[in-house]
Amino acid sequence: MSDTSQERQTLSFDSDAGSKRSKFIAGGIALLIALWMGSGYIIPSEETEEAAPAPIAPEAVTVAVRGSQAESVTQVFVAEGQALPDRDTMVRAEAGGEIAEVLVAKGDAVEAGALIARLSTTARDSDLARAREELSRAQREYDNAQALLDRGVSTVDRVSQARATLAAAQASVTAAEEALNNTEIRAPFPGRLEMLDISAGEFVSTGEEIARLVDNTPLTIQVQVPQQSLKDIEEGQRAEVVFITGTEAQGEVQFVSSSASAETRTFTAEVRVENADGAIPAGISARVRIPTGETRAHFVSPAILSLDTNGTLGVKTVNDDDKVVFNKIAIVRAQTDGIWIAGLPDEAQIITIGQGFVNDGETVNPQPETGGENEDEAQPMTGVPEIDELEDQPTGDGQITGSAEAAQPEQVE
Repeated sequence: MSDTSQERQTLSFDSDAGSKRSKFIAGGIALLIALWMGSGYIIPSEETEEAAPAPIAPEAVTVAVRGSQAESVTQVFVAEGQALPDRDTMVRAEAGGEIAEVLVAKGDAVEAGALIARLSTTARDSDLARAREELSRAQREYDNAQALLDRGVSTVDRVSQARATLAAAQASVTAAEEALNNTEIRAPFPGRLEMLDISAGEFVSTGEEIARLVDNTPLTIQVQVPQQSLKDIEEGQRAEVVFITGTEAQGEVQFVSSSASAETRTFTAEVRVENADGAIPAGISARVRIPTGETRAHFVSPAILSLDTNGTLGVKTVNDDDKVVFNKIAIVRAQTDGIWIAGLPDEAQIITIGQGFVNDGETVNPQPETGGENEDEAQPMTGVPEIDELEDQPTGDGQITGSAEAAQPEQVE
């Protein structure tokens, strides 16, 4: 029976030396896994060790530049005006009656006092004869009264009454002579008859307009001066006048008003132009140019003008650091082939091609402008469209293109 109990005894391996080997192996594997997973936080990966590539700097835009040197330019005030005659008046009949004779024709040049027409004098001759007879009678009565008073047989009152009658008779004679003189219509000053609206046998009333007399020697050119230009215009300044007919003449500022027009806020100025032969007609348009001083300016094409974001007119140049500089400018004078502008340094590198694609402060690659005989040998610039392409693309900053006349202020001009 003891043998049976020994056979049923539970087996135990604790005393076996290799029974703990599996625990160590499992623990080692777990430790290795933990170390491998934690290595990502401690040891950076090869990708993080590599430096990020540096950003590629954008290539500077190539622009064409032209060197420009400022010159002394005469500043000129330009305005449009109208040629007015020195004197222009309507000749009126000073008396009513029938036209007896017309001695001139429309378009004739007459001198001061020249007889234009004569009215019928029949009635006025009779009035003058009657007045003279009345004067003779009044003179005799006064003489008799004065003689009787000297002899003591007349009174002072009778003499006074005779004297009054004589004065009235003298006034009647004067009035009759004046009425007779008024039958002659004469030119008040030398000029040309622009209108003559009478003929012999026609009846005219007192004060009726019968002729228009114009004196255009000299002429007066009247222009309007803006408020900002008034300080530059003074009496006595010389002026150049170009009439619409193409005739040119020299003039002088004769008058500058001291009160502005309520409607336009402009001041009236008058330029006197001698016209001794009367060749320049009155009433035509004229352009007046008055030199007002000198300034330093550059001569450029209107196509290079630009507008900044605020709408300021200017020109873009390149400085010594190859950076774009926007220069605010003022137009001094406009010509058919270009304009004179002020506001740039005396020496400037003006951007002539590509100014619409660069902004103030931007670094560019300036290249000298090519042209003339060597234009075919010049290498094309990179990054800048051809001229034809520039005309079809928006400039982005309001580039202005046009002729010199379009760039002129009104006077602006």
